[in-house]
Amino acid sequence: MVQLYNCHPFGSQRIVPTKQMPELFCCGQDCVFVTCAGGCKVEVFTVCQDLCQLLCSFNTLGKVVHMTYSEVGDYLVTIEERNNISSLRAYTNWRCESSGNSRVSVRMIGLNIESPHTVASKDQMEIIEMPLSEKPQCISCCPIRGDLLVGCETKLMIFCLKYLSINDFSVLDFDRSVIIHVAGIIPLQVSFCAGYIAILNDLEVFVLRLNGEPSEGYAIEPQIQTEEQPSKQKDFMDLPSSHPAESDDFVMCLRPIELVGGECNFCGITVTTESIGLSTDFQYPSQVHHILYRRFAPDFSEGIHVEHTRLHSLQLLPMYKTANHVSTDSKTRTKEFLSLFCFFSMPQNGFLYTIGNGTELISVYQYPEKSQQAVLTPQLLHVITSNNLQCFTVRCSAIAAREEDPYIDTTMKTCPPVSLNICTLRMQLFIGLVAIAYCKNHIIILTKANIEDMPENGKYLKRLTSKNYGSVKKKPPADTDPSWNLYAVSITPTIHLYKEMVEYSKRYETVMSQGSIHLLSEAHLLLRAALMDPNFKELPEKGVLEAAFRESCAYLADCYSKLDTQHSHLALPYYKMSCLSMADIINRVIPSELLKEYGKGFMFYLKHSLFEDLDDELSEEMALKVLHIFKTMDQSQLPHVLCSPCMKNVCPKKAMDYLQNLNPCGPSALVSLAKATMALKMQDCKTYEAELQRHSEMQLLCGFLDEPRLLIKFRSKDVISTEMAFHLMDTMPGLLVVSVVALHENSKINLQEAERFFKVLCEKDSTDNVPQLLVDFWEALLSTYPPESILQDILFKLTSHYVWKICNPQHSCVTPLKSPEDLRNSCSHFGLISPWITKMTSSDCLSCETCGDLLKLQSLLCGPSMEVESFLPFLNFIPEDSNSSLSIHIICATRLMDYEKSIDTLLDRCPEAVISYAKHEIKEGRKALWWNKLLPELYVRIRRTGRDDKVFISSLRDTLDVISMELDLQDFLNVLPDDGTAAFFLPYLLNQRKLLT
Repeated sequence: MVQLYNCHPFGSQRIVPTKQMPELFCCGQDCVFVTCAGGCKVEVFTVCQDLCQLLCSFNTLGKVVHMTYSEVGDYLVTIEERNNISSLRAYTNWRCESSGNSRVSVRMIGLNIESPHTVASKDQMEIIEMPLSEKPQCISCCPIRGDLLVGCETKLMIFCLKYLSINDFSVLDFDRSVIIHVAGIIPLQVSFCAGYIAILNDLEVFVLRLNGEPSEGYAIEPQIQTEEQPSKQKDFMDLPSSHPAESDDFVMCLRPIELVGGECNFCGITVTTESIGLSTDFQYPSQVHHILYRRFAPDFSEGIHVEHTRLHSLQLLPMYKTANHVSTDSKTRTKEFLSLFCFFSMPQNGFLYTIGNGTELISVYQYPEKSQQAVLTPQLLHVITSNNLQCFTVRCSAIAAREEDPYIDTTMKTCPPVSLNICTLRMQLFIGLVAIAYCKNHIIILTKANIEDMPENGKYLKRLTSKNYGSVKKKPPADTDPSWNLYAVSITPTIHLYKEMVEYSKRYETVMSQGSIHLLSEAHLLLRAALMDPNFKELPEKGVLEAAFRESCAYLADCYSKLDTQHSHLALPYYKMSCLSMADIINRVIPSELLKEYGKGFMFYLKHSLFEDLDDELSEEMALKVLHIFKTMDQSQLPHVLCSPCMKNVCPKKAMDYLQNLNPCGPSALVSLAKATMALKMQDCKTYEAELQRHSEMQLLCGFLDEPRLLIKFRSKDVISTEMAFHLMDTMPGLLVVSVVALHENSKINLQEAERFFKVLCEKDSTDNVPQLLVDFWEALLSTYPPESILQDILFKLTSHYVWKICNPQHSCVTPLKSPEDLRNSCSHFGLISPWITKMTSSDCLSCETCGDLLKLQSLLCGPSMEVESFLPFLNFIPEDSNSSLSIHIICATRLMDYEKSIDTLLDRCPEAVISYAKHEIKEGRKALWWNKLLPELYVRIRRTGRDDKVFISSLRDTLDVISMELDLQDFLNVLPDDGTAAFFLPYLLNQRKLLT
């Protein structure tokens, strides 16, 4: 459905002062090229806001039958006829003709240019001849690179634009690059952009791409014709030609069809490429990918003709990234497009496709009259019928915005949908419209109207005829009779058209809000298209356009804020894009007095904004307005609202009054915590304690989970501890630590944020590198069995802290929340400390009995989770001067299965623990160490110290007990020394063996 709005996209109109009737014209960057009927001359007229006059003129070598202009390179290319021979020529440096200089040089492409010629060419126009083997029928220039595409009956040829630098002077030239042989379609129009080629004839459109990579959005199938393809061709009812097959009795026509991507292989059109580039510059890839094929059925209502379905106005339109600056130097003027669109039209309908990233039909235009020609711009579509210049809205900027930012449809930003209904902004009367072209900020239109066909003259002649005036005769038609004009119609500046559309939308505010949103969305898309102009940064109205864009977002947000539909949530992203403060937005919605009802969209915005960590503090008066809004609409949200950083300036006494009026079903820990927060602001400690005592610690924990901002707030990258957090640190540190662990476990905060929270909280009171509350948090976090991704990180941080405490016995000590025994009982990551470790440390003075860091470290190393390899670097910092610190070294050696070294160390430093170590560690397949390592070592030390060493003698006895139980008698005797040292123990051991057997 097309909506009609009577806006004014067209401004003043001026007549292009050509003296003879134009036959052809095309538009340049700031000028119009005109050729008159029967002449071999091109006139160039400047077109600007206040001026339309002749710039220069130059003669051509033949009659111009087709011409187009390339902004990149600033050249005009023509197809000319002379003596029934068609030629292709490019006119460069044509602007020098404005000085009256008549010097012209003609040269062929690809020929070496001599230096004298180059010096002379600074002040003369150059005509570059491009010989072709076939008659050229249509041409197109790439708007990004300036390359030239020429369409012939059976092939297309690409000429790459290049610059020759001779004696510090740049000369324009072309290089033959690729020949594309096409069978099955005869091109009547072509369009060329960044390797994409569109071909059009009467009833068919075919789009292909020269590239080595397949386009996104569809699969590419091989372009080789196989034996299976004819069968598929029959299924599609395709024939190579689009023209109807005639016979004596009937006419057979092909049905309409649309093929996308790999399906285009079965359209009956074959494409092969031939690379003929001579230079080493950039060459187009020879691989061809089919993008789109569409065929229409002819209308035979008035005979075997296609006039009512003949396609026209083929165009490829690129769009660029937002404010993507492009150099004005023609030598370096290259652009990288963001999106590409293909437009073509029938007499009654226009079709707009996006083909840059996937192929999709995005708009179908329905004209009220038969169209003559159309031209697409990034902002609007302009169509001419026989008597009307029509202006339609387009969806190019909506597509480009989403391709530039795939995450545009979020709570932070959005854009009007592509599916928005098309609207007509204007239908302006012109009699005898023939042709149209786009020239920067102007629309150039050519009108040719016969005097007899004009309504007033027709009535007059009819009246004369009815009175039988014999002397009145109609003149026979002649070429000089039509009344013709070439108009330059200025396009209303974007900002002015935007303001008119905004004013127009106010008509719908009270009648139909959706109509207002539609027109504001159209205005918004106009501004988006203007911001995507590659020359946007150079525009003098840059700041005005950016301000208007923010204003349009605010207008759209105002509309959505009043709605109660599924789209009301769009108020949030549009308000964010408007860059308005929260106070400004609240004042827009409630300008004078407090309302009783607020729109769903506004409440959605207000809730999200208050729940985000915005650095947008409201005044005391505005904060009270917010409280009143939520008391009216959703009073259960009041505790959450009061925790917002935006409500920092709220009056605590009045906020307490709002909270007192809440009547939840039963006591609410969240409400009590909110009241306690307000009590702290009023320094009312009695009320604060009373509110906390209403609930158990588990209920308070649930309250903090429901609203984490009671404890922790964020501003940009900073973590802020609340006043309640400071009070809990002094009065209920256990609840504080458990609450933060619960917040982390429920993904309310991450590990780094929790660590920064405790460091900020304990910044003033802590003299150590790591505050004790943070260590308590790490230890409590291990009890929740975190995932492996953070487990080793926590273990590393804890062991680092324990080692630092052990190595600094004079550290300041704060009693931890959990003792080593508590940790072992609550968390399997802390293992049981082996008896031999206890024996080693029982007689040693611990570094700090209060914090128990040594026991915690031993327990971690004995547990199943600690990776001992990651701990080895810390051993270099732990001294071995005491049995307590030595135990850490032996634990690590044991974990690394270096038992012999551990036994030697224990025999040297703590022999009373060696048997306990052996019984606990030397098990299973390692029991041979009892008789191969421990027994010989004990013999050696007893000989060295004598038989009075009770520790060694006792250890030897225990060792012999174990060996006698493990070995046969013969093996047992073999391991005993032959010097009689163990003879005293032999009767006892034999007796023990008999008792056991």
